[in-house]
Amino acid sequence: MSRETRWQALLELLVERGRLEVEGAAEALGVSAATIRRDFDQLAEQQLLVRTRGGAVQHGVSYELPLRYRTTRRAAEKRRIAEAVAELIAPGEVVGLTGGTTTTEIARALAGRADLSGGVGGSPVLTVVTNALNIASELAIRPQFKIVVTGGVARPQSYELTGPLADAVLGQITLDTAILGVDGFDPADGISTRQEEEASINRLLCERARRVVVATDSTKLGVRAFARICPTEAVDVLVTDAGLSAGAAVGFERAGVEVRRV
Repeated sequence: MSRETRWQALLELLVERGRLEVEGAAEALGVSAATIRRDFDQLAEQQLLVRTRGGAVQHGVSYELPLRYRTTRRAAEKRRIAEAVAELIAPGEVVGLTGGTTTTEIARALAGRADLSGGVGGSPVLTVVTNALNIASELAIRPQFKIVVTGGVARPQSYELTGPLADAVLGQITLDTAILGVDGFDPADGISTRQEEEASINRLLCERARRVVVATDSTKLGVRAFARICPTEAVDVLVTDAGLSAGAAVGFERAGVEVRRV
Protein backbone atom coordinates (compact mmCIF):
# COMPACT_ATOMS: atom_id res chain seq x y z
CA MET A 1 0.00 0.00 0.00
CA SER A 2 1.46 3.36 -1.03
CA ARG A 3 1.71 6.22 1.44
CA GLU A 4 -0.89 8.26 -0.49
CA THR A 5 -3.35 5.35 -0.43
CA ARG A 6 -2.68 4.73 3.26
CA TRP A 7 -3.20 8.39 4.14
CA GLN A 8 -6.44 8.45 2.21
CA ALA A 9 -7.67 5.35 4.07
CA LEU A 10 -6.65 6.86 7.42
CA LEU A 11 -8.44 10.14 6.76
CA GLU A 12 -11.60 8.39 5.60
CA LEU A 13 -11.57 6.23 8.74
CA LEU A 14 -11.09 9.35 10.82
CA VAL A 15 -14.06 11.10 9.22
CA GLU A 16 -16.18 7.98 9.78
CA ARG A 17 -15.19 7.42 13.43
CA GLY A 18 -14.12 10.86 14.64
CA ARG A 19 -11.16 9.40 16.57
CA LEU A 20 -8.50 6.78 15.86
CA GLU A 21 -6.07 4.95 18.11
CA VAL A 22 -2.68 3.90 16.75
CA GLU A 23 -3.16 0.18 17.37
CA GLY A 24 -6.67 0.09 15.93
CA ALA A 25 -5.64 2.01 12.81
CA ALA A 26 -2.60 -0.26 12.32
CA GLU A 27 -4.81 -3.34 12.52
CA ALA A 28 -7.41 -1.87 10.13
CA LEU A 29 -4.78 -1.04 7.50
CA GLY A 30 -2.54 -4.04 8.05
CA VAL A 31 0.61 -2.02 8.79
CA SER A 32 2.83 -1.52 11.83
CA ALA A 33 2.02 0.82 14.70
CA ALA A 34 5.25 2.68 13.98
CA THR A 35 4.07 3.42 10.44
CA ILE A 36 0.74 4.76 11.73
CA ARG A 37 2.51 6.99 14.27
CA ARG A 38 4.63 8.50 11.50
CA ASP A 39 1.54 8.95 9.33
CA PHE A 40 -0.34 10.68 12.14
CA ASP A 41 2.61 13.00 12.79
CA GLN A 42 2.94 13.94 9.11
CA LEU A 43 -0.81 14.45 8.63
CA ALA A 44 -0.88 16.61 11.75
CA GLU A 45 1.91 18.77 10.28
CA GLN A 46 -0.37 19.35 7.26
CA GLN A 47 -3.25 20.21 9.64
CA LEU A 48 -5.33 17.32 8.30
CA LEU A 49 -5.88 15.93 11.80
CA VAL A 50 -5.11 16.68 15.43
CA ARG A 51 -2.59 14.44 17.17
CA THR A 52 -3.56 13.06 20.58
CA ARG A 53 -1.85 10.81 23.09
CA GLY A 54 -1.98 7.39 21.44
CA GLY A 55 -3.96 8.46 18.39
CA ALA A 56 -5.62 11.28 16.46
CA VAL A 57 -8.91 13.15 16.17
CA GLN A 58 -10.41 15.08 13.28
CA HIS A 59 -10.43 18.85 12.97
CA GLY A 60 -13.75 20.05 14.40
CA VAL A 61 -17.32 19.07 13.58
CA SER A 62 -17.31 20.48 10.03
CA TYR A 63 -14.19 18.63 8.91
CA GLU A 64 -13.72 18.52 5.14
CA LEU A 65 -11.18 16.34 3.39
CA PRO A 66 -9.10 18.00 0.67
CA LEU A 67 -10.18 17.02 -2.84
CA ARG A 68 -7.15 14.80 -3.45
CA TYR A 69 -8.23 12.53 -0.57
CA ARG A 70 -11.86 12.23 -1.77
CA THR A 71 -11.26 11.10 -5.32
CA THR A 72 -11.82 7.37 -4.74
CA ARG A 73 -15.05 7.61 -2.74
CA ARG A 74 -17.82 5.99 -4.79
CA ALA A 75 -15.54 6.27 -7.81
CA ALA A 76 -17.53 3.91 -10.05
CA GLU A 77 -20.78 5.76 -9.41
CA LYS A 78 -19.13 9.12 -10.09
CA ARG A 79 -17.74 7.91 -13.42
CA ARG A 80 -21.17 6.69 -14.53
CA ILE A 81 -22.75 9.98 -13.48
CA ALA A 82 -20.02 11.90 -15.31
CA GLU A 83 -20.56 10.01 -18.56
CA ALA A 84 -24.32 10.60 -18.37
CA VAL A 85 -23.91 14.32 -17.68
CA ALA A 86 -21.37 14.73 -20.49
CA GLU A 87 -23.90 13.28 -22.93
CA LEU A 88 -26.31 16.11 -22.07
CA ILE A 89 -23.93 18.71 -23.50
CA ALA A 90 -24.09 19.72 -27.17
CA PRO A 91 -21.18 21.11 -29.20
CA GLY A 92 -21.10 24.89 -29.13
CA GLU A 93 -22.52 25.23 -25.62
CA VAL A 94 -21.16 27.45 -22.87
CA VAL A 95 -20.93 25.23 -19.79
CA GLY A 96 -20.33 26.22 -16.17
CA LEU A 97 -18.57 23.71 -13.92
CA THR A 98 -18.17 24.00 -10.15
CA GLY A 99 -15.33 22.24 -8.34
CA GLY A 100 -15.49 18.79 -6.77
CA THR A 101 -14.71 15.16 -7.45
CA THR A 102 -17.82 14.48 -9.56
CA THR A 103 -17.46 17.60 -11.68
CA THR A 104 -13.79 16.78 -12.22
CA GLU A 105 -14.89 13.43 -13.65
CA ILE A 106 -17.41 15.28 -15.84
CA ALA A 107 -14.64 17.47 -17.23
CA ARG A 108 -12.67 14.32 -18.10
CA ALA A 109 -15.74 12.75 -19.71
CA LEU A 110 -16.24 15.86 -21.86
CA ALA A 111 -12.58 15.72 -22.88
CA GLY A 112 -13.06 12.12 -23.98
CA ARG A 113 -16.01 12.75 -26.29
CA ALA A 114 -15.05 12.17 -29.92
CA ASP A 115 -17.49 14.78 -31.24
CA LEU A 116 -15.81 17.43 -29.10
CA SER A 117 -12.33 16.61 -30.35
CA GLY A 118 -11.91 19.56 -32.71
CA GLY A 119 -13.70 22.40 -34.44
CA VAL A 120 -13.57 23.95 -37.89
CA GLY A 121 -10.21 25.61 -38.43
CA GLY A 122 -9.14 24.69 -34.93
CA SER A 123 -11.81 26.83 -33.28
CA PRO A 124 -13.07 25.72 -29.83
CA VAL A 125 -16.00 23.29 -29.78
CA LEU A 126 -17.01 24.00 -26.18
CA THR A 127 -16.60 26.91 -23.79
CA VAL A 128 -16.12 25.90 -20.15
CA VAL A 129 -16.45 28.46 -17.38
CA THR A 130 -15.13 27.20 -14.06
CA ASN A 131 -13.96 28.40 -10.68
CA ALA A 132 -12.01 25.15 -10.14
CA LEU A 133 -8.26 25.40 -10.73
CA ASN A 134 -7.78 21.66 -11.20
CA ILE A 135 -10.51 21.46 -13.87
CA ALA A 136 -9.11 24.49 -15.70
CA SER A 137 -5.59 23.01 -15.72
CA GLU A 138 -6.82 19.65 -17.06
CA LEU A 139 -8.83 21.19 -19.90
CA ALA A 140 -6.59 24.14 -20.79
CA ILE A 141 -4.19 21.89 -22.74
CA ARG A 142 -7.03 20.80 -25.04
CA PRO A 143 -7.49 23.23 -27.95
CA GLN A 144 -11.09 22.14 -28.51
CA PHE A 145 -12.06 23.85 -25.25
CA LYS A 146 -12.15 27.55 -24.54
CA ILE A 147 -11.51 27.85 -20.80
CA VAL A 148 -12.71 30.81 -18.77
CA VAL A 149 -11.55 30.94 -15.14
CA THR A 150 -13.51 33.14 -12.77
CA GLY A 151 -10.68 34.51 -10.65
CA GLY A 152 -10.94 34.82 -6.88
CA VAL A 153 -9.25 33.37 -3.81
CA ALA A 154 -8.39 29.66 -3.89
CA ARG A 155 -9.70 27.22 -1.29
CA PRO A 156 -7.05 24.51 -0.70
CA GLN A 157 -9.62 21.81 0.11
CA SER A 158 -11.47 22.01 -3.21
CA TYR A 159 -9.18 24.11 -5.48
CA GLU A 160 -12.16 26.43 -6.02
CA LEU A 161 -11.91 30.19 -6.45
CA THR A 162 -14.36 32.26 -4.41
CA GLY A 163 -14.96 35.86 -3.41
CA PRO A 164 -15.80 39.20 -5.07
CA LEU A 165 -13.44 38.69 -8.04
CA ALA A 166 -15.26 35.51 -9.01
CA ASP A 167 -18.63 37.23 -8.51
CA ALA A 168 -17.59 40.05 -10.86
CA VAL A 169 -16.68 37.70 -13.73
CA LEU A 170 -19.82 35.60 -13.43
CA GLY A 171 -21.97 38.71 -13.45
CA GLN A 172 -20.74 39.50 -16.98
CA ILE A 173 -21.41 36.18 -18.75
CA THR A 174 -24.27 33.87 -19.72
CA LEU A 175 -24.27 30.07 -19.71
CA ASP A 176 -26.22 27.43 -21.57
CA THR A 177 -25.77 24.82 -18.85
CA ALA A 178 -24.51 25.06 -15.27
CA ILE A 179 -23.31 21.75 -13.81
CA LEU A 180 -23.07 21.63 -10.05
CA GLY A 181 -21.59 19.17 -7.63
CA VAL A 182 -23.24 19.57 -4.23
CA ASP A 183 -22.95 18.40 -0.62
CA GLY A 184 -26.71 18.08 -0.18
CA PHE A 185 -29.92 18.04 -2.21
CA ASP A 186 -33.21 17.78 -0.40
CA PRO A 187 -36.55 18.14 -2.24
CA ALA A 188 -37.90 20.51 0.41
CA ASP A 189 -34.76 22.58 0.99
CA GLY A 190 -33.00 22.61 -2.38
CA ILE A 191 -29.31 22.21 -3.10
CA SER A 192 -26.63 23.15 -0.61
CA THR A 193 -22.94 23.00 0.21
CA ARG A 194 -20.77 23.19 3.34
CA GLN A 195 -19.12 26.51 2.57
CA GLU A 196 -21.02 29.78 2.20
CA GLU A 197 -18.40 31.19 -0.21
CA GLU A 198 -18.90 28.26 -2.56
CA ALA A 199 -22.68 28.57 -2.25
CA SER A 200 -22.48 32.17 -3.44
CA ILE A 201 -20.53 31.26 -6.58
CA ASN A 202 -22.75 28.27 -7.32
CA ARG A 203 -25.86 30.42 -6.93
CA LEU A 204 -24.52 32.88 -9.50
CA LEU A 205 -23.79 30.04 -11.93
CA CYS A 206 -27.41 28.90 -11.60
CA GLU A 207 -28.73 32.41 -12.17
CA ARG A 208 -26.64 32.88 -15.32
CA ALA A 209 -27.62 29.54 -16.92
CA ARG A 210 -30.56 28.49 -19.07
CA ARG A 211 -30.35 24.97 -17.64
CA VAL A 212 -29.14 23.76 -14.23
CA VAL A 213 -27.85 20.19 -13.85
CA VAL A 214 -27.02 18.73 -10.45
CA ALA A 215 -24.57 15.82 -10.57
CA THR A 216 -24.18 13.95 -7.31
CA ASP A 217 -24.12 10.45 -5.91
CA SER A 218 -27.16 9.22 -4.00
CA THR A 219 -25.56 9.52 -0.56
CA LYS A 220 -26.02 13.30 -0.78
CA LEU A 221 -29.72 13.18 -1.65
CA GLY A 222 -32.23 13.91 1.08
CA VAL A 223 -29.36 15.67 2.86
CA ARG A 224 -29.05 19.33 3.91
CA ALA A 225 -25.69 21.11 4.16
CA PHE A 226 -24.95 24.43 5.86
CA ALA A 227 -25.20 26.92 2.96
CA ARG A 228 -28.17 26.89 0.59
CA ILE A 229 -27.49 27.43 -3.12
CA CYS A 230 -30.95 27.52 -4.65
CA PRO A 231 -34.42 25.92 -4.32
CA THR A 232 -35.27 22.59 -5.91
CA GLU A 233 -37.49 24.33 -8.47
CA ALA A 234 -34.42 26.05 -9.95
CA VAL A 235 -32.89 22.67 -10.91
CA ASP A 236 -33.77 21.20 -14.30
CA VAL A 237 -31.97 17.83 -14.21
CA LEU A 238 -30.61 15.60 -11.44
CA VAL A 239 -28.14 12.91 -12.50
CA THR A 240 -27.35 10.39 -9.79
CA ASP A 241 -26.73 6.68 -9.28
CA ALA A 242 -29.17 3.82 -8.82
CA GLY A 243 -28.89 4.14 -5.05
CA LEU A 244 -31.74 6.65 -5.27
CA SER A 245 -34.93 4.60 -5.21
CA ALA A 246 -37.85 5.30 -7.54
CA GLY A 247 -39.91 6.29 -4.49
CA ALA A 248 -37.31 8.78 -3.29
CA ALA A 249 -37.08 10.27 -6.78
CA VAL A 250 -40.75 11.27 -6.67
CA GLY A 251 -40.09 14.21 -4.34
CA PHE A 252 -37.67 15.72 -6.85
CA GLU A 253 -39.92 15.00 -9.83
CA ARG A 254 -42.88 16.70 -8.16
CA ALA A 255 -40.77 19.85 -7.96
CA GLY A 256 -40.21 19.71 -11.72
CA VAL A 257 -36.78 18.07 -11.71
CA GLU A 258 -35.98 15.48 -14.37
CA VAL A 259 -34.28 12.60 -12.53
CA ARG A 260 -31.79 10.35 -14.28
CA ARG A 261 -30.47 7.34 -12.38
CA VAL A 262 -27.43 5.67 -13.94
